[in-house]
Amino acid sequence: MKERIIVAAVFVPILLVIVFFLPPYVFVGLVALICAVSAYELLHAIGAKGNERITIYAVFSAALIPIGIYFDVGLHAFMAVFLVLLSFVFIETAAVFRTKREISFAQVMTSMFGGALIPLLLSSLVGLKNMPEGRLFVLLPVVSAFITDAGAYFSGMLFGKKKAFPLISPKKTVEGCVGGLVVGTAALMIYGVILVFSTVYEIKFWALLIYGIVGGVATILGDLAFSMVKREFNVKDYGRLLPGHGGMLDRFDSMVFTAPAIYLMVTVIPAIIVI
Repeated sequence: MKERIIVAAVFVPILLVIVFFLPPYVFVGLVALICAVSAYELLHAIGAKGNERITIYAVFSAALIPIGIYFDVGLHAFMAVFLVLLSFVFIETAAVFRTKREISFAQVMTSMFGGALIPLLLSSLVGLKNMPEGRLFVLLPVVSAFITDAGAYFSGMLFGKKKAFPLISPKKTVEGCVGGLVVGTAALMIYGVILVFSTVYEIKFWALLIYGIVGGVATILGDLAFSMVKREFNVKDYGRLLPGHGGMLDRFDSMVFTAPAIYLMVTVIPAIIVI
């Protein structure tokens, strides 16, 4: 737990500095790095170590998609990157077909998932940052995912008794999930209060309540989905990059679900009205 807290204490201020004070392209670079490392970790988790080239293809593709979103050519960038990635992976697959280095269909699909779909979903963060006063919007999924996750962790430690998903995530409890949902929703409401007193924007708290509930559920589902991958391939963590947290994907797995969910809600039911 000590390492977990230290890492959070170091990286949260860095993230806030990047979001509020540095040029937007620095944030885009951070998202691109997260996507690239996550693609690498996912492919290695499913056993693609013997086929490094498809990992390289996926890593480069993952980094390019958020950059395309930043330059407002997101759809075209995604289609182009996906087509090139698909072509390169199937060429590589055909080249080693029926050999000792044969690439499985699961590895092909994982390269698509890690190299294209995950980056597209995480690039919702870039889409939020690109909005007017985007530094305020981009914190919505960050607060929702990270606080829900932390709330679930500590609620589970303090009150957890009944296992929620024992075959997928043995440490998750019903009490932890409920606690995370409540704490994450409360955090977004508090964020709204802060904005009321620090900005001139209109804040719709009923919409923030919806954000909190949907974002909390998305956070739990994201964590659960990537835990299933770890269970299937018998890996404890996706990496060791972040002490106490595991790999980059261990830290941002829930964001894969939460960021696009909140991006959609921001566009449909805005909670922060920029006057």
